Amino acid sequence: MSDSSSNQDIIKILRKAKSFNTLIRLLKTTQIINQVNAQLVTTKSGGGLTFLAPDDGAFSQLKPGYFNSLDDRQQKALIQFHVLPVYVSSSNFDSLSNPVLTLASDSPNGYQINVTAYGNSVNISTGVVNATLTGIVYTDKTLAIYHVDKVLVPLDISKPKPPAPAPTMANAPKSYKDTAEDDDKRESTKATSAAAAINLISIHATMLVSLGVALIAAVTF
Repeated sequence: MSDSSSNQDIIKILRKAKSFNTLIRLLKTTQIINQVNAQLVTTKSGGGLTFLAPDDGAFSQLKPGYFNSLDDRQQKALIQFHVLPVYVSSSNFDSLSNPVLTLASDSPNGYQINVTAYGNSVNISTGVVNATLTGIVYTDKTLAIYHVDKVLVPLDISKPKPPAPAPTMANAPKSYKDTAEDDDKRESTKATSAAAAINLISIHATMLVSLGVALIAAVTF
């Protein structure tokens, strides 16, 4: 569909094209539609926008609950990842230089895609997903919406989280038997120490007695 006089209401365009109900809902819940519409207003005289739109069937290929498992920032980034901040006509995909920035790119190295075009075939790789452009939903001079067969899952979201530190192993609680044995050992140690002290005192006393006897004998003689 092409209509340069259109007011470029993306929701209306997708609703008219049908089979994009999930994408419409996510555009609204993440409020990314507001950002996209605002950017369209400011880029009408500039670079325009390109929207890579997965249909309901593409979203059904995701694991159940996948989108809800993402935090708010990741949900927004996932939808922004499907928008290129430039207008690309269907015949100009081969002119793009990889990697291609998306609306989610918050740094020169983040949230990028690679586009490969051979004739009428356009393939998109995210490092996680390989998708194919299957048709044109809408195009004018500043906005292009293309139908893609898969949700473009960013590598930035799919990177595994660093492993959590291993928990410190706590000593197993001792049984009553072990505790009793430990008490017996402590009492035995105390008894041994006391006996050793008594023996030491006895030795010292014996030495003192012997010394006293020797002194008396010396005085006597």
